[in-house]
Amino acid sequence: MFATNLNAAPAIAFHHVTLGYDGHPAVHHLDGAVAQGDLLAVAGPNGSGKSTLLKGIAGLMRPLAGHIDLNGLETRDIAYLPQLAEIDRAFPVSVEDFVGMGLWRKTGAWRAIDGANKAALTNAISTVGLDGFEQRTIGTLSGGQLQRALFARVLVQDSPLILLDEPLSAIDTNTTTGLLQLIDRWHREGRTVIAVLHDFDLIKAHFPNTLLLARKAVAWGKSLDVITPLNMAAARAMSERWDDTAPWCGDHRT
Repeated sequence: MFATNLNAAPAIAFHHVTLGYDGHPAVHHLDGAVAQGDLLAVAGPNGSGKSTLLKGIAGLMRPLAGHIDLNGLETRDIAYLPQLAEIDRAFPVSVEDFVGMGLWRKTGAWRAIDGANKAALTNAISTVGLDGFEQRTIGTLSGGQLQRALFARVLVQDSPLILLDEPLSAIDTNTTTGLLQLIDRWHREGRTVIAVLHDFDLIKAHFPNTLLLARKAVAWGKSLDVITPLNMAAARAMSERWDDTAPWCGDHRT
């Protein structure tokens, strides 16, 4: 079993987890544990199951086999930041209301936001540099501004487990720097942060641990040990020879 820190309690444990669609696995027989407080990058070729893994942790899809142990945490308490492409920017919601959705766990869907939560909402919007954008609709934002709003929504959720799906894609350098500072802040606060990323130099500079995924785990451990030419070649080869039309493997261990 892979583990990022054998001396720390696990925030997440994967027990022979297979996730997929229509009986065909996108993540295949994953075993391992993510330590509490870890800052973990999930990397790999396109179509290697990275986003699927985050959806499985977030409870947005059920495993085809095996199970995911969240160490007592409920999925509603997980802060999940989806890819920008998954956001319906045509929906007429203001930045303030969009960020305020992160408070639903505390306030419920229909309760008014009280003073303390309103202060947290205002502070989150300010922290990501969107002062003055509160009443703008999300459809008027640039990609970088919308990503900042998503980070503000995660901020107000105040969750011990944060999942980020491609949080730094297609944004400018200044936005990337600011959002990396937020990720580092969450790490220093002892939160567990898992991020799907494509920039291997950025991963090695900012993320201590990496899971290299190509439907199966190719390597998992210290980023400098995982992101090597040999492991990257193995991940590409595994991804290229994967057959999406192959029948279910029949291994149903739990």
